[in-house]
Amino acid sequence: MTATTAPAPLTVQDAEALLTAARAEADAAGVAVAITVLDAGGHPLAFRRDDRAVLIAGETSTRKAYTALQLNAPTADLVDLVKPDGPFHSLTTALDRPLLFIAGGVPVHRDGRLVGAIGVGGGAPEQDHAFASAAVATLV
Repeated sequence: MTATTAPAPLTVQDAEALLTAARAEADAAGVAVAITVLDAGGHPLAFRRDDRAVLIAGETSTRKAYTALQLNAPTADLVDLVKPDGPFHSLTTALDRPLLFIAGGVPVHRDGRLVGAIGVGGGAPEQDHAFASAAVATLV
């Protein structure tokens, strides 16, 4: 029998590194965003909204992160699945806590296991996805 060890959880330091990396990407593109990082339990570890970001960006970044976490998939990959003719069209209203199927949420894995998620809101969906993905790619 082999013992399996759980991956190290996402730490506050990891969350701050993700936030910093996503913000650097957004700043380089000249886009004002909000960024949310959640741990594996869906609890916030880091949040930041640029002064110039639209107010709703804070809510969308959090919901994107939550959606990516709950479904263990980038929200960009889920958009077509929840359209009215998609196989999971009812998923948008299936839970008490609303999911948000707009690109910009990306799960965070460590040693192949889900340890959290990042959500970015405020830019175009493709930009938000790129900023979040770039941040996750920097986490070691």
